[in-house]
Amino acid sequence: MTSLDDLPIRDDLRGKSPYGAPQKHVPVALNVNENTHPIPEDVAHDIVARVAAAIIGLNRYPDREFTELRTALARYLGHDLVPEQLWAANGSNEVLQHVLQAFGGPGRTALGFGPTYSMYGLLSSGTGTGWIAADRDGDFELSPETAVAAIERHDPDVVLLCSPNNPTGTPLSLETIAAVADAARGVVVVDEAYQEFADPGTPSALTLLQGRPRLLVSRTMSKAFAFAGARVGYLAAAPAVIDALRLVRLPYHLSALTQAAALGALAHADEMLAMVDEIRAQRERITRELRGLGFHPYRSGANFVLFGGVADPHAVFEALLDRGILIREIGLPGCLRVTAGTEAETTAFLEAMASFAPSTPANA
Repeated sequence: MTSLDDLPIRDDLRGKSPYGAPQKHVPVALNVNENTHPIPEDVAHDIVARVAAAIIGLNRYPDREFTELRTALARYLGHDLVPEQLWAANGSNEVLQHVLQAFGGPGRTALGFGPTYSMYGLLSSGTGTGWIAADRDGDFELSPETAVAAIERHDPDVVLLCSPNNPTGTPLSLETIAAVADAARGVVVVDEAYQEFADPGTPSALTLLQGRPRLLVSRTMSKAFAFAGARVGYLAAAPAVIDALRLVRLPYHLSALTQAAALGALAHADEMLAMVDEIRAQRERITRELRGLGFHPYRSGANFVLFGGVADPHAVFEALLDRGILIREIGLPGCLRVTAGTEAETTAFLEAMASFAPSTPANA
């Protein structure tokens, strides 16, 4: 049987592994940071009606500029944004791919701060962009001084800042983002996939866009909007940046069905985001109770918690899976990651984790 090594793929892709998390059907799936709360029934009915109406016109190509969707996204984000400053694609991963296609490529580099979202390196490889993973401070924090030092040392063409960071959950201060944006020669992307889960009052990097034409802020509807299956990501930036992304996107890359579904979700933004407070409460509960069990949960502004102090992460992962609970191994020594789900899902996870509690509490 022909293997991947037998095919004439690009040399820089040899030996790499595709992105992926375990896909298993279990009663409690808390491994990929989805919003585990279902879409409200009345909202679902409206989305279905909008999609059904769009089906009638599927013989025609969709609006290539997705003007109505960009208008709705600008309205949702606020900050005096206008539709000309918005972009969207099939998930925030495709948005980031467009950015790397436009501003990265052969002979150029992208820089992030590891550990961070593994797709950054994979997207860089796929676009022929060199990937640089700079170091963070202790406990996965990132200070302005550390970040700017890396920018000055590597002079990247693209900087990718994950705020809050995945897989650690670490919040990123506006001071650090502003310092990087002002120090970098290239474009700076702030990936705010989990921004809606940040503590109330936490400012967004959107407040920094004015006067910074090379700063880009990406979001997704997969997390807080409970819309992971719809695949809708978006980005806010200067209109010139949006023009650059048009150069690399595929024709009609957002289907009429995707646009209709996204418009339906945005029309009910308040209802769609009503469960965010509950998810945040479960995140804090996980942090509090894991600490009480003797684990070391890290600071999180996302809908998940990274925790250390696990003697054998793989053994714990497998034992939880045997109980129908799926969390995430992320390759950090002594650590596992869990999504904040419903109250019942959180209870099942915490009760199971009590079996693996370290002998010495983390806060002792």
